[in-house]
Amino acid sequence: MDLRISSSTTPLAGAGLARRATAPQDSQEVGFSSALKGALQSVSASQNKAADLQKEVQMENPAVSLEETMVAIQKAQIGFQATLHVRNRMVQAYTDIMNMQV
Repeated sequence: MDLRISSSTTPLAGAGLARRATAPQDSQEVGFSSALKGALQSVSASQNKAADLQKEVQMENPAVSLEETMVAIQKAQIGFQATLHVRNRMVQAYTDIMNMQV
């Protein structure tokens, strides 16, 4: 795994995600809903991978290490916690908007 930091001054890859949802980019719509859907799919995939690795360790598969399994479980847990925080923030924002005086 290469952990070097590049010294280029180009913007981050995700910096363009803040654009308006009505402006398609490379024949794909980039918006909040598609970004949220992608993030949820990524969290789900990491949870599925961790579950599969757990089953392989329980079946004593020599090709799967315990360390790899524990790292996958921790990644899935962190992703799930981040998803819960985003959901809680969204619910709080919705509640704040609904309680505003008109």
